[in-house]
Amino acid sequence: MKVYNTLTRKKEELVPITPGEIKMYACGPTVYNYIHIGNARPLCIFDILRRYLEYRGYNVKFVQNFTDIDDKIIRRANEEHVDFSEISERYIKEFWTDADGLNVRHATINPKATENIDAIIQIISTLIERGYAYEAQGDVYFSTEKFKDYGKLSHQPLEDLEAGARIMVGEVKREPMDFAVWKAAKPGEPAWDSPWGKGRPGWHIECSAMNWRYLGDTIDIHCGGQDLIFPHHENEIAQSECFTGKPFAHYWMHNGYINVDNVKMSKSLGNFFTVRDVAEKYGYEPIRYLLISAQYRSPINYSTDIIEQCIAALNRLYTCRDSLDFELKNAVDAEHDGDKAIIDGFDKYREQFISAMDDDLNTADAIASIFELVRDINTNVVGKTPSKALVEGAIAMFDELTGVLGLVYNRKAETLDSDVEALIEARTNARKEKNWAEADRIRDQLKEMGIVLEDTAQGVKWHRE
Repeated sequence: MKVYNTLTRKKEELVPITPGEIKMYACGPTVYNYIHIGNARPLCIFDILRRYLEYRGYNVKFVQNFTDIDDKIIRRANEEHVDFSEISERYIKEFWTDADGLNVRHATINPKATENIDAIIQIISTLIERGYAYEAQGDVYFSTEKFKDYGKLSHQPLEDLEAGARIMVGEVKREPMDFAVWKAAKPGEPAWDSPWGKGRPGWHIECSAMNWRYLGDTIDIHCGGQDLIFPHHENEIAQSECFTGKPFAHYWMHNGYINVDNVKMSKSLGNFFTVRDVAEKYGYEPIRYLLISAQYRSPINYSTDIIEQCIAALNRLYTCRDSLDFELKNAVDAEHDGDKAIIDGFDKYREQFISAMDDDLNTADAIASIFELVRDINTNVVGKTPSKALVEGAIAMFDELTGVLGLVYNRKAETLDSDVEALIEARTNARKEKNWAEADRIRDQLKEMGIVLEDTAQGVKWHRE
């Protein structure tokens, strides 16, 4: 598998530190509000990366954090006159509602920043001892000029970065690019004891500490949104490598932005949508489909028309899978001539799928291979009085490929009320008696009840509107 490495700006073969194992970290949400569709893209993309790596046989240890102490959380808590922990716990719960709705699998570990204050203090103390950080009136800052490789991820030399930087009012740092790893306590803010007095961690040091505690000195893959490259990930690299003396991550993967009606999503522009808002109108799965429908590094556009196209595409997948269930109920035991060739032919769709995913997680082409499989199934299986072996082969391939992408996950074994079943049976009898008027009347009655019938050579198929 090749992945685009932001650090080197090229596609590279993914070679794990330990054969057969992948250590992977993704920056999680700052829990002060509902997640928006921009937050949801890395959730879904890197969920698929984890699924695909496991599909290819890797043992993946995946850590995704919660930033549960931050300026935004404190501000929200003060507005509502509650403890910061009440805000963070509330929105962690809401996060899981949305993440589960999007079919995002829980990480191996989902740590909280506040659970790792001891590790944070240990790292900061070491950085001070080695001359990479300094204390100033209860704050502790990382000295960027002490790290010679600062800017290597964003590919900007330190002097260029410094040109647009300045020291804000109230800051006591030495240089404009220095950043806080520990913030002295302010009245009314949560604080923890430290060698530098009461305070709380800076944002960047939290991820470094959780990376180190749960995954060790060096990880295989660090991923997140493109907006995190600078300063967050750049700062993570600096403080982590100065602490351990080792490379922080071998591969950096970043997903592209989301536009709304071809304009970059922004709160200031008022084109800002939470996952919850969109899901209440369209459901969660169309959101997931939209977010993975393009190669992850490409920008993606959200609009009403596009989400409706996603719904239509998903309906094609659901219809195909439901048709296979129907065919299986009516399948014959004896195999037909040519069945083995059709079943063997399904393998090419797996090969196309893997080829796409091995090329820097190209989910767009992977989805295309699934729809080619669907066309094959509709042509050679559905409505052909197929053998049980042929239907089972089609189901196995369909479920295998859609499962890697986490799609078609809302299928439910649909059952009918006894009165509906009685009406379908009455219509079947009316047709046998050639009482077409009565058959049509019952069909129309069922349609008013939301049950649509389809007459096939194998019997009556039904689905809900």
